[in-house]
Amino acid sequence: MGYDKSGIEIDGVTLAVRTAHLLLRVVETAVEVGPGVSGLPATLERPPGGGPLVAIAAGHRALRQRGHEGAALVIACDLPFISERLLRFLAEWDSPGSVVPVVNDQPQPLLARWGQVDLENTRSFIEQGERSLKLLTTQPGVALLDQSRWELVAQEREFSDVDSPGDLRRLGLSSSE
Repeated sequence: MGYDKSGIEIDGVTLAVRTAHLLLRVVETAVEVGPGVSGLPATLERPPGGGPLVAIAAGHRALRQRGHEGAALVIACDLPFISERLLRFLAEWDSPGSVVPVVNDQPQPLLARWGQVDLENTRSFIEQGERSLKLLTTQPGVALLDQSRWELVAQEREFSDVDSPGDLRRLGLSSSE
């Protein structure tokens, strides 16, 4: 993108703030893994720039420090179309484990609910030198939800992320950056 995606403004609201507001409508405790631009309590990943698996581990650690045990929604901040309805669907899925939507045969680990066991496993994966989220999505008990499971509550565009100025144009968005 060439700049921090969390600061992309759409209709006068940054993606980070929009995501934080949606999360707080669905969950009691939420944290930002990042520099603190969402208005949520923030924590940084260790090591910095370690990737999404390291960020999930940092978020899990911060949630535990705030007294949260159990599953957690993990939401990337570059999803301009996510809805409260989709987040609530994931949060309330009738299973204690992980729930990962699949879009066009691609699991969406950064728009998912991760169960307690999988969140705890992130630390050991990192200690083993792993950095790929793919390993997390293939753990026993992870519910991979194909389109037939989520299409009644969400549109495919809710899973569209913004990684480049071309993505903004493709999605019909403009940014004030």
